[in-house]
Amino acid sequence: MSSPFPTTASKVNGVQILAPVPGRTKELLNPEALALVATLHRSFNAKRLELLANRKTEQKLRDAGKLPNFLPETAYIRDDPTWTGPPLAPGLEDRRVEITGPTDRKMVINALNSGVATYMADFEDSLTPAWANLIDGQVNLYDAVRRDISATIGGKSYKLNTDPGRRIPTLIVRPRGWHLDEKHVLVDGEPVSGGIFDFAIYFYNSAKESIARGFGPYFYLPKMEHHLEAKLWNDIFNFSQDYIGLRRGTIRASVLIETIPASFQMDEIIYQLRSHIAGLNCGRWDYIFSYIKCLRNHPEFILPDRSQVTMAAPFMASYVKLLVHTTHKRQVHALGGMAAQIPIKEDPERNRQALENVAKDKLREVTLGCDSCWVAHPALVPVVLKVFNEHMKGPNQINVPPKTPYKPIGQRDLLAPFVPGAKITEQGIRTNCVIGLSYIEAWLRNVGCVPINYLMEDAATAEVSRTQLWQWVTHGAVTDAGQKVTKDYVRRLLNEEYGKLVKAAKPGNKFKQALAYFEPEATGETYSDFLTTLIYDDITTIGRPVSAEKL
Repeated sequence: MSSPFPTTASKVNGVQILAPVPGRTKELLNPEALALVATLHRSFNAKRLELLANRKTEQKLRDAGKLPNFLPETAYIRDDPTWTGPPLAPGLEDRRVEITGPTDRKMVINALNSGVATYMADFEDSLTPAWANLIDGQVNLYDAVRRDISATIGGKSYKLNTDPGRRIPTLIVRPRGWHLDEKHVLVDGEPVSGGIFDFAIYFYNSAKESIARGFGPYFYLPKMEHHLEAKLWNDIFNFSQDYIGLRRGTIRASVLIETIPASFQMDEIIYQLRSHIAGLNCGRWDYIFSYIKCLRNHPEFILPDRSQVTMAAPFMASYVKLLVHTTHKRQVHALGGMAAQIPIKEDPERNRQALENVAKDKLREVTLGCDSCWVAHPALVPVVLKVFNEHMKGPNQINVPPKTPYKPIGQRDLLAPFVPGAKITEQGIRTNCVIGLSYIEAWLRNVGCVPINYLMEDAATAEVSRTQLWQWVTHGAVTDAGQKVTKDYVRRLLNEEYGKLVKAAKPGNKFKQALAYFEPEATGETYSDFLTTLIYDDITTIGRPVSAEKL
């Protein structure tokens, strides 16, 4: 059967794409870019798989009682005060407010028009990795780098504001984590790493253009659990820069510290990326997910309702203090956490209170020494900018002495689960049921971030909802009303909330399928490493192979 795509003189042996490659996508999935994907896969995928296997080994040790701690074998890195990261890169000196979101065209345009310092374009937690989403996102970022992006959606026009003298936010791309495959693209019959694919296609097509535009190929790296996972990225960066003739160190990477093991290896992660590091970020929701996941075998680490696990909780506050101290010691940015609120247009008073809480949270971050923070919605930008502008007079706080002397953070500071006034409530259980079901249902419809109760929820918050329920059932937690959290109790509440969601949903919804995925996880019958890997096969569009030489 002949291919529907034109042939080219270039050929990439061993590469197959198991999905359509429509329209302008062929320009980006060109033979040269796919050759980089293939070369990176052949050079580095074995190490990726080895590191993923090591995660399982480490989890078995934690389950057996070996709690996360600072690594004795890398003490020489932590104790050496002489090394630092590189000078701050163009477009990354001042990052006081960053907006994040998926790579659909409207989001990209609105984010770049929002008045922030940087925009993290997300191929990870806020985007369902359906093939159409991924390749559409690559086209949108290609156009965004070139300042040539517009759209008409629902009769409304969107275009990039390029008025003279206006700074367009610096673009930073978040590829998928090491645990995610891209099953639509095979090299020598094996699925490639989702992260390698996202990185390589963007990098090959836009690295040099981004430099010409005054910034560079910048990335956010998610979900790492070991400093050797950072070293793998560093090796890929060096190889890729050599491959297209860029000076090593041109790439810059900000790392999300969103797993418990990584919180004990901040110095080491910076060290492994020390020619490319731009900063470390407080990924608060994934961090709570990782806390429960890593310590899941130990009932002494049960956490209360998610709403109570704020950044003021001692173990969360310790994590931020250690991150700020470590990054500034190494002369890179301390990047604050997410404000996930979205406007409550029909209730001005409630909206005002929500914005006040956002401002208080950002005041806490900037006072602790953070150089930036994240927002999920453009409406939050003026509120957050006001706080940072009032309390951070320079472009960052890297060399500003801390307002209170730093006290060393130890293992117990990072692990102690104490939360003032902690309690588990029936409402907390119901909320976790609603978020988990609603997010999975949306994900199955190829929607990766969902507004629920005026908060923008993504995969990280769905993971917290799932793992909290699993933890409470598995360890027989008790609510503030004296109710033991059993499998049957959670199943009853889950089905009640499911009924409400289905009744309010539009025809064609996927709540029944979402319940089938979520119920075994929520009731403690199964435990999957990630919801995204559990559900991934349902959103793939695997079809007839198309060889890369036919593109």
